[in-house]
Amino acid sequence: MAGRLQDKIVLITGGASGIGLATALRCAEEGAGVIIADIDEPKAQSVAAAHPALHALQLDVTDENSWERVVADVLTRFGRLDVLVNSAGIAPLGDIEHETLAQFRRVMDVNVDGVFLGCRAAVRAMRPRGDGSIVNMSSVSGIIGGYNLAAYNASKGAVRLLTKSVALYCARIGSRIRCNSVHPTFVETPMLHGLRAGRSAEDAARIENALRAQVPLGRFAQPEEIAGLIVYLASDESTFATGAEFIIDGGITAG
Repeated sequence: MAGRLQDKIVLITGGASGIGLATALRCAEEGAGVIIADIDEPKAQSVAAAHPALHALQLDVTDENSWERVVADVLTRFGRLDVLVNSAGIAPLGDIEHETLAQFRRVMDVNVDGVFLGCRAAVRAMRPRGDGSIVNMSSVSGIIGGYNLAAYNASKGAVRLLTKSVALYCARIGSRIRCNSVHPTFVETPMLHGLRAGRSAEDAARIENALRAQVPLGRFAQPEEIAGLIVYLASDESTFATGAEFIIDGGITAG
């Protein structure tokens, strides 16, 4: 039986770890040819070497020329681009009083500029065929605020509305290119585990327990759970979904 993404070409940023890697593996299982694009090229190459359906490319999502090179490479090698998953991102802590302008700009550069450049490149690549799916990784932090997430909240809120603008543009020009955003909460990834850096085991456990207590289901999400939703949005099962925000947060925003 053919997979849900049989013969589709999928490009995933931040694909060498976390949600990006889990999504890459799920897409490959569903029959896609998958390009993991990551700023850490050795890591991406190492991951791809272990999985025949995966291909690796170096990509700095903040760099316009890097995007042009990667998308041109994908089109030359595979002839088309069917799906883009904008998964690369950073999430440093910082409240409005203590956040530095340099860090704020860095978060916006990666989380917003990177998604903008990816969406633009993907629409241009997909438009000749008139079909495709763009999935932008936002966050529950793009829906609700956190006192110590000034830059991250701002960036993920921007991704949420940029997604809607892209979706409406693609519909307006008569294409079948869709664009949706995914809004997870705390996920067991290196980004979450980064909170442990520089802290004692006791302090790290206290912080993680406090985060876990915010989730009505009482646990963190697994990357594979988020990947399952992304596969749906990448597949032809979701052809009437565009400009939508898909919240997968264990119930946090339900209250």
